Amino acid sequence: MYKLIAIIGALLITASFTQAKTTVYGKGVHLQEVTKISDLLASPNTYLGKKVKVSGMVLEVCAKRGCWIYLASDRSYEKIQIKVTDGVIVFPMNASGKQATVEGVVEELNLSRDDLIRYKKHLAEEKGQPFDPTSIKEGEKIIRIIGLGAEIDS
Repeated sequence: MYKLIAIIGALLITASFTQAKTTVYGKGVHLQEVTKISDLLASPNTYLGKKVKVSGMVLEVCAKRGCWIYLASDRSYEKIQIKVTDGVIVFPMNASGKQATVEGVVEELNLSRDDLIRYKKHLAEEKGQPFDPTSIKEGEKIIRIIGLGAEIDS
């Protein structure tokens, strides 16, 4: 009888350690339906201004303020930026490589060449990387999500 209790106890302890722990940021995630990042990027006009829930691996975190992350798409070589208000949500640097679920509003930035140069320069500074403004030949449309809440696996 004691062996059975010990075995059950050991199984319960093991199960509790193997369950993924999740840290909630901002307002959390409440939508039920997950939108594929590839669908969002393929048809952004369908989602502009709407609240969505997306999921993917965190590829990169803003090193300065934790104010954005890039999530990997379900399609190879695609990613989407999740931008949050500075200080409202601060993504930890150790989130890279972890699974995240994010809820937010889809936004489109239509940047002129000059705007894009300023934007790319800012991103390069945050990453501590060099930036060559002559590499930008024209403006660009950027689709991103303004993050309201997130859950990141620990």
